[in-house]
Amino acid sequence: MLAQYGITIEQFNEFIDISFGGEKLTDIYEWQRRFDLVLRLKDDFTGTIEGIRTALIDTHDGKKIPLEQVAEVVSVSGPSGITRENVQRKVVVSANVSGRDIRSVVEDIQKNVNEKITFPEGYRVEYGGQFESEAKASQTLMITSILAILIIFLLLYQEFKNLKLSGVVLLNLPLALIGGVFTIYFTSGVMSIPAIIGFITLFGIATRNGILLISNYQRLQSKGVSLHETITKGSSERLNAILMTALTAALALIPMALRGDLSGNEIQSPMAKVILGGLLTSTLLNIYIVPIVYSIFYKNNHCCPVKEF
Repeated sequence: MLAQYGITIEQFNEFIDISFGGEKLTDIYEWQRRFDLVLRLKDDFTGTIEGIRTALIDTHDGKKIPLEQVAEVVSVSGPSGITRENVQRKVVVSANVSGRDIRSVVEDIQKNVNEKITFPEGYRVEYGGQFESEAKASQTLMITSILAILIIFLLLYQEFKNLKLSGVVLLNLPLALIGGVFTIYFTSGVMSIPAIIGFITLFGIATRNGILLISNYQRLQSKGVSLHETITKGSSERLNAILMTALTAALALIPMALRGDLSGNEIQSPMAKVILGGLLTSTLLNIYIVPIVYSIFYKNNHCCPVKEF
């Protein structure tokens, strides 16, 4: 029948491939996003056997005939495929997530599977893909965060040779965490990997601000300045440096934080928001909390080791 209508096997296979499988013609750009323009038959001709039979194919003389006139369209079972991993059979059930974070979706899936499905002996469920990668990366980053705090404390102790002064400087870390946590709560509500990276970045910035204050206090006290004057003068002298550091970082991060909907900013935006929130609380509270705590420690101890700078 193909020969009778002047349709070659090559033309027939090309028609089937394009009409039902689709062929990419070009790319469509919308702002920074790219979409494929695919040519295929409408769903009316691909969704059912009857539709496939009525799909029109071109003949040699430019006419169109239903596909059923040159082909027999039937529904049959194909050969089963068996996939294995580590010599064990597996069946992959995949899905994409839209409008929610992966972690919360997987937690809902796990809850429903545990409550509603009973597996026969020898069967189990494993959750992989991006969720598995994210879980491993989050665990690694949490360990890295703890190591970063420990190393920062050791460096502070090496600098001040005093545990309490090192603790005063480390007080900036929870002050920075306050802003970062509130930022996550009022934006995405998800503790993602970029957010954890933002917290690690905050540790360095917040610690630097504390060092600026404490080192200046120590310098003034080494000159015999009273405690009250040390705190007031030392804070005012370092205020400009602290504010300039925070303002410079904030101005650079604001564009990334506000344009999180653009392609490529999915990682940068959450990190920028966490850093901005942490900078705000750390900078404001550092100006007031650290001097108060320093004065309390100094009065309780009557003296603190003074290092020449």
